[in-house]
Amino acid sequence: MSGLEENYRRLLDRIGTAAARSGRDRAQVRLVGATKRVEAARIRRAIELGLNDIGENRVQEAEGKLAALAPTGVRCHLIGHLQSNKARRALDLFTSIQSVDSFELAGRLDRMLDRRFPVFIQIRSAEESTRSGVLESDLPQLVQAVRDSRWLDLDGFMAIPPFFEDPEDGRLCFRRLRELRDAHDVRELSMGMSHDFEVAIEEGATQVRIGTALFGERT
Repeated sequence: MSGLEENYRRLLDRIGTAAARSGRDRAQVRLVGATKRVEAARIRRAIELGLNDIGENRVQEAEGKLAALAPTGVRCHLIGHLQSNKARRALDLFTSIQSVDSFELAGRLDRMLDRRFPVFIQIRSAEESTRSGVLESDLPQLVQAVRDSRWLDLDGFMAIPPFFEDPEDGRLCFRRLRELRDAHDVRELSMGMSHDFEVAIEEGATQVRIGTALFGERT
C-alpha cells in the first residue's frame, strides 16, 4: 500500500469515527483534498482511490491542474481568496466558490452569471484581522444579499478558525460556526483541516479540507 493510499484509508476511518462520536453517519461528511502545491499526478492517484472533491486556493494554479486532470470529473472548489479580476475565470473553472466574503464580490459574480451557481460565505472572527471573511456582525446582510441575487445559491458557510496547538482549544469556534449555520438555515459547513478536522466534525462540519494529512508535507 502506498503512502497516499494509507493516508486516504486512515483519513476515512478517522472521519467515520469522529462522525460516529457525534451521532452522525460517515456519509454526512465530505472529504475535500486541499491540493495547493500538490502536483496533478498525485491528485489523480487520490481520485483513483476514491477522492471526489478537491480544493484549490488560486485560480491560476487550478487552471493548469484541471487541464491535466481532465476528464476525471472531480469536483473542484475554490477555497482561497478570490480577486475580483479573476472572478469570471473562477466561475468557468470551479464547481463552487467557498470564499465569498463581501457584498462587492457577491454582486460581481452574480452579474457575470447566466446559470445557478453554488457559493459559500466565508466567515472570520473579530480576532482574525489578517484573514479574509465577513465579520459575524455583517453576516446577516451578506446572507440576504446572496439570497436576493439572481443566480447565486447559498450552499453553506466556510471558515478557517485560528490555529491552536491543541485542537480542543478550537472547539468553541467550531461550535459557534455551527450555530451560525443553523441560525441562517444553510446546508453545508466547510471547516476543519489536517490538525483539527475531528473536532470540527464533532461540532457539525459537513466538509473538511485536508491537505497535509492526505498528501503529506508540500514543498
